[in-house]
Amino acid sequence: MALLSKNDANHDRARQLFAECAPPFRCCEAVLAEACVLMRKVHDAGPAEVVALGQRGLYALAMSAADHWPHLEKLLRKYADRPISFADACLIRCAEIHEEPRIASFDSDFTVYKWGRNRRFQMM
Repeated sequence: MALLSKNDANHDRARQLFAECAPPFRCCEAVLAEACVLMRKVHDAGPAEVVALGQRGLYALAMSAADHWPHLEKLLRKYADRPISFADACLIRCAEIHEEPRIASFDSDFTVYKWGRNRRFQMM
């Protein structure tokens, strides 16, 4: 959302981050759904803009939740004391299956969440 919304507090930081990294970024449907809901609050065409970024190759769907139900349930239970979303759990699982510790998120809970066997995320 920060990349698309000039009014977002993290807009400049998001532009810099996306300029420094090579696409495609790994993503999942849950994150896209959450981004579309948030962007709808910014403006009516927001969800279409989120989808357009995927069409242009900025991100690629890196996992299907249907293939990882037990792992996602375990993560949601593990972090039940935090405000974890299904999208957060999917990102954690995505990091596990692709063995990728770097994450592009402005969600400070990712400083607490762990992937794999208690590995910390590297916030970008």
